[in-house]
Amino acid sequence: MCTQDAFQAQRSQLVGLLVSGSLEGFESVLDWLLSWEVLSWEDYEGLSLPGQPLSRLARRLLDTVWNKGTWGCEQLVAAVREAQTDCQAPELSSCWDPHSPHPARDLQSHRPAIVRRLYSHVEGVLDLAWEHGFISQYECDEIRLPIFTSSQRARRLLDLATVKANGLAAFLLRHVQELPVPLALPFEDAACKKYMSKLRSTISAQSRFLSTYDGAENLCLEEIYTENVLEIRTEAGLAEPLQKSPATLGLEELFSSRGHLNDDADTLLVVGEAGSGKSTLLQRLHLLWASGRDFQEFLFVFPFSCRQLQCVAKPLSVRTLLFEHCCWPDLGQQDVFQFLLDHPNRVLLTFDGFDEFRFRFSDRERHCSPTDPTSVQTLLCNLLQGNLLKNARKVLTSRPAAVSALLRKCLRLELCLKGFSEEGIELYLRKCHREPGVADRLVRLLKATSALHGLCHLPVVSWMVSRCHRELLWRGGGSPKTTTDLYLLILQHFLLHASPAGSVPCGLGSGLLRGRLPSLLRLGWLAVCGLGTCCYVFSAKQLQAAHVGPEDISLGFLVHARSVVPGGAVPLEFLHITFQCFFAALYLVLSADLSQSLLRQLFSCHGPRSSLLARLLPPMCVPRPERPDGGAAALLQEAEPHNLQITAAFLAGLLSREHRSLLAECQVSERALLQRQAGARACLSRSLHEHFHSIPAAVPGEAKSVHAMPGFVWLIRSLYEMQEERLAREAVRGLKVGHLKLTFCGVGPAECAALAFVLRHLQRPMALQLDHNSVGDVGVEQLLPCLNVCKALYLRDNNISDRGVCKLAEHAMHCQQLQKLALFNNKLTDGCAHSLARLLACKRNFLALRLGNNHITAAGAQVLAEGLRANASLQFLGLWGNKVGDEGAQALAEALGDHQSLRWLRQWVEKKRLLDLESGHWSRSG
Repeated sequence: MCTQDAFQAQRSQLVGLLVSGSLEGFESVLDWLLSWEVLSWEDYEGLSLPGQPLSRLARRLLDTVWNKGTWGCEQLVAAVREAQTDCQAPELSSCWDPHSPHPARDLQSHRPAIVRRLYSHVEGVLDLAWEHGFISQYECDEIRLPIFTSSQRARRLLDLATVKANGLAAFLLRHVQELPVPLALPFEDAACKKYMSKLRSTISAQSRFLSTYDGAENLCLEEIYTENVLEIRTEAGLAEPLQKSPATLGLEELFSSRGHLNDDADTLLVVGEAGSGKSTLLQRLHLLWASGRDFQEFLFVFPFSCRQLQCVAKPLSVRTLLFEHCCWPDLGQQDVFQFLLDHPNRVLLTFDGFDEFRFRFSDRERHCSPTDPTSVQTLLCNLLQGNLLKNARKVLTSRPAAVSALLRKCLRLELCLKGFSEEGIELYLRKCHREPGVADRLVRLLKATSALHGLCHLPVVSWMVSRCHRELLWRGGGSPKTTTDLYLLILQHFLLHASPAGSVPCGLGSGLLRGRLPSLLRLGWLAVCGLGTCCYVFSAKQLQAAHVGPEDISLGFLVHARSVVPGGAVPLEFLHITFQCFFAALYLVLSADLSQSLLRQLFSCHGPRSSLLARLLPPMCVPRPERPDGGAAALLQEAEPHNLQITAAFLAGLLSREHRSLLAECQVSERALLQRQAGARACLSRSLHEHFHSIPAAVPGEAKSVHAMPGFVWLIRSLYEMQEERLAREAVRGLKVGHLKLTFCGVGPAECAALAFVLRHLQRPMALQLDHNSVGDVGVEQLLPCLNVCKALYLRDNNISDRGVCKLAEHAMHCQQLQKLALFNNKLTDGCAHSLARLLACKRNFLALRLGNNHITAAGAQVLAEGLRANASLQFLGLWGNKVGDEGAQALAEALGDHQSLRWLRQWVEKKRLLDLESGHWSRSG
């Protein structure tokens, strides 16, 4: 019995209970209250307003329920109890009449069960509802907005069914009944149940906070998690013009049947650059499983960190790996292990950071015994191949450089994690800053500074921007342009936070860095040692060997490594691998004893294990090196190439003119500093020349075409970090390239800024091909400075929307050299048609516009037709794969009736007629 007085007396505790979880928990309470008719539909709408603080909604709910009397108060308490327990049940009661004469009422009465059943199938149900005409494409897109979770999308679909009277409710009631029910537990063994319970609670505790990005461990994953762009990887050799853009997946669709490479394989690979959110994605997966909200087809989930497995020297068996390095069964170890062997399809293993192993994938040594020990390398490779625990699912994350063709043969599915979308960046910042106005100011700052906005597509950078929001909003000297600028800003933030209030002035150049120089050098030496030995977690013994003490750790750059194995001393790791590379670069710049010899080591080719830097940067750039005599030079000779690339880019940034005074503050001699800067500049400029001139000469009469080698993008990024116009001009001086191809090179907004910084100094126009990358609208904005030297720009499959194309078209009208644009496989709608029509009408030398496979309708085609009427130069027009319909095709045909220059037009119309225009003649086939 809960009287109104008792309810009011416990109000503060109830508010705390309702906001202690996430918005998902609060909405689950609303589901129960709505199904019990405690809340009317008007009540529910008032409590479901997007963007409202959860605490305000909770108080409004308490007010609403209190006004309904004692019965309402009792029902709220019961709803909270149900919401807390329903995630543990394999399936809620789901008995309803699929042919009910009152489908909308039944949808409401069984709402909690229907939301639960829809959770993993909402995308497919949306597609079916759209195909049957129950919802429009606009309504479908609104429900699929990336700000909503799968359960929120399911609720929005049910809300829509309540207000639409076109049969949607009846369709959902029938179709949801046919969806598969989550599998029940196939065993009754007490040991297995107890072990599963222990595994869930352990993983839940380990996954609840984002310790990777915050040393204070106060970022709750539920409150802060924002979905990244996750795409099914497209094979470079299979990317044809008529192919659709890569399909995107939500996290809940990770194990769906879409995009499989090999249905007999067990391993799913997620690739992404450093800082793209791979570890956080796995952490979210673990938490969803542990809390019972998703992935319940797996009874056991075993998470592993490759950087910690790297430190295991003794041989391991499958049993040892699962029990000693993840979670130990308190009883019935043999029974539990036998169950795992008998039901591998109910087991999921995740391995985070495959690129952090010293070894690479190999199939040379076969190992098929789950009880016999072997090396970590052999054990992992045989697990991924399916020689061990066949049919158990394995999820592997890695940076792209560590993925070999041999590993790809063992993959069921490969996914690319592209980082945050523009909407994701804004949503993340709003989740981090709920104070009034702070997030708004940060979002405005990012939109006004495209260079910083481009960097924020990496979640680790968005986290840094969030942490440094005060410095950014109050900064008088402008926002950071380069990655090095941003890492120096976060360095300042941490050092100021660790200093007594009022003890030092703001800014790194005011004695702050010099005062902490010994600590920074010790952390830098630890970082160098780790990179050289491929070690990314550090024991107490390793910290002692590097003379890293409590004072150094207190700065906050080292945090406890996340591990599900209880007991023992917890090792430390840098906040992120990029922080380790930054501190290594900082050490190289600041240390007095090894700086010059180390520079020679970095930019020379020496020995069979020489670094990628040495292979890419010619030895003529620096004086002939002597043999390394130990220390950092010898260590970095053994470092992994992708980590060395990041370190070298930071090194270039720290050696820029902008940061010269900062290094001088740290008592680096002027002469040594000038020598290092000159050496780095010469190496970068010469390396780019060598890269271009190594391409064979062009065929007589044809333009020279260059497909960039793997190190090219990194070289451009390093040069951009130095921010020297003269160096960029020298790097491309005399370059004779007619076509620069950078397809499938992982080019994002930050790389676009670097490309524009260098390429705008070209003396001859060229075609720039950036197909199959992640340029996006921000990347398009970054490319605008080099548009004057582009005679053609190819941006197929780059997630570009109307906003980016409108800016591109506006700028292109003033670029005399630009004659061709290829924009197929993007997200263009009728919204960009006016800008493109103006481009066609105003630009008298424009030759080709390819807009295939977008979302342009008859209205957009009619607008384009107006531009075509005023155009006399266009030769190629591509509109296949859109939805222009017969009306749009007719408008285009009328506009092109007397066109004299057009040589090629291709357009599918909705009645499956193909219209081709070749050599001035129309032909129809169907």
